[in-house]
Amino acid sequence: MSTTPDPAASPSALQRLREELPQLNPGNRRIAEAILADPLAAGDSSITALAESAETFPGAVSRFARKLGYAGFPALRAAIALDNGRAAQSGWERDIGTAITPADSSGDVLDILAGTAARALRDAAAVIDQAQVERAADAITAAERVHLHGEWGDSIAVRELYLRLQRIGVAVWCHESGPRTLDLVSRTFTERDVVLVLNRSGKDRTALELLRSAERAGATTIAVHGVPGSALEQAADIPLYTGIRNGTVWTQHFAGRASDTLLTSMLWLLVAQRRSADPTMRFVDDGTLQPHTPAAPHRDHS
Repeated sequence: MSTTPDPAASPSALQRLREELPQLNPGNRRIAEAILADPLAAGDSSITALAESAETFPGAVSRFARKLGYAGFPALRAAIALDNGRAAQSGWERDIGTAITPADSSGDVLDILAGTAARALRDAAAVIDQAQVERAADAITAAERVHLHGEWGDSIAVRELYLRLQRIGVAVWCHESGPRTLDLVSRTFTERDVVLVLNRSGKDRTALELLRSAERAGATTIAVHGVPGSALEQAADIPLYTGIRNGTVWTQHFAGRASDTLLTSMLWLLVAQRRSADPTMRFVDDGTLQPHTPAAPHRDHS
């Protein structure tokens, strides 16, 4: 008597269909192709609907299921649905990780995210090299121009740093364009510039080339990264490790973003302190520069 195969001891239903497809006769091949074309629909389909999709009869679908070793079409359909669930879970874990599951409530999600950010901030604060951040702040304060670069998720903290520095009067540009535009920008670098890149992986080729171009021009280079010992760290005059290693799933990236924001926020505040202490920079607490206006000459109307 035929029984449903043990899922743990045999290939998945969809995998078996893919493997056996070349050897199937034309009728069974149409059934297999209909299932593989839309596994989600097949896992929730009636035998009649699947037969119509495969241009065959329900009896042929039932015989095909038994040929595969299942008790009938309902057992095959259940195995396909199980495969669909496994694929969805695998995709979730690959992209988001295991800290949060599809079944977690909104309260659970909030607690996990808050806990992840809190741990990331605590761990980063214990590791960030304050002396290096101070060196970077000194360099930015003294620079004639500051160039920032970050792509995709790396651009989030960079974009905020750009807006904050701009608000306190720093001559700063944020570059998120492609390699050709960055190549043109790099030709304007001078020894009076600072070039800061943020790349968590520490191996982005565009970021590396930008640092190398800046180095050739004599500019000071700063690299904010998430991988100690990376190529980016070694290429920069002032490497700044955020304290959280670069991750592979979204929840790890979320922790890394928290550390990015912590470090870049510290950096801009140190620059703001230095600018406010220098009366020639005219820094005031509303974030604007107060241009020095010469007093009007005194006229004696007597």
